Amino acid sequence: MADGILELFRMDDRVAIVTGAGRGIGRAVALAFAEAGAHVVCAARTREQIEETADAVRGYGRRALAVPCDVTNREDLEAVFAATRAEFARLDVLVNNAGGWPPRPALATSERNFEAAFRFNVTQAFLLTQLCVPLLAEGDGGAVVNVSSRAGGLVQPSFVAYGTAKMALNFMTRQLAAEFAPKVRVNAIACGGVETDALAVVLTNPTLRKQLEEGTPMKRIGRVEDIAACALYLASPASAWVTGKIFEIDGGAEQPAFTLPAPPL
Repeated sequence: MADGILELFRMDDRVAIVTGAGRGIGRAVALAFAEAGAHVVCAARTREQIEETADAVRGYGRRALAVPCDVTNREDLEAVFAATRAEFARLDVLVNNAGGWPPRPALATSERNFEAAFRFNVTQAFLLTQLCVPLLAEGDGGAVVNVSSRAGGLVQPSFVAYGTAKMALNFMTRQLAAEFAPKVRVNAIACGGVETDALAVVLTNPTLRKQLEEGTPMKRIGRVEDIAACALYLASPASAWVTGKIFEIDGGAEQPAFTLPAPPL
């Protein structure tokens, strides 16, 4: 290859939107993109956190925007897209990273709770993708990366809302990939247990933490950099022939690494 294989992972002067960019996986993805040469629009609810991420992006010599956004609010999603178009007049990558939901036994999960989990993990990603795809399709085309979870494919008690939502996100990824190819590629990352604030209920419980580590074939909890590395691959020209796929980055898990038992009937 004339320019070398590592050049395929460069994102020089490309523009990326990353939701949930204030901390955890989203921040790690934003910084990985910046290191690879991209300008980044950092979106999340907490202004202070996204300003810190944006400053770190600028530390790599890239441009950055910090746009406060509650992804469950359509007007906020529209504002993120409008700010991106106004500042850069282009868009190459969208990372739908914001999401999550606390575990709860099925019989204690209300209709409102179940539907809110779906909106937070699926509907918002669909809406922002729908807004961004026409701009992503311009020029050489673009990429969408959805951050999903292995909870969407592994049956475990108390995860009916979250697991169902993430499985829906996975299938939506495949559906949109088929419809938007070849101009826009759509892939997802199904994350295992990663050391972030979202997993605090497990990480701060010595018993559950040990169960998670021992139940993972690689014998450790995931790091945000593990996910960011996959996101960089899926967002860069390195994955130019990849779309509609769900990448399992989970330390080798083929079954739940820990269990939160539900009350018996």
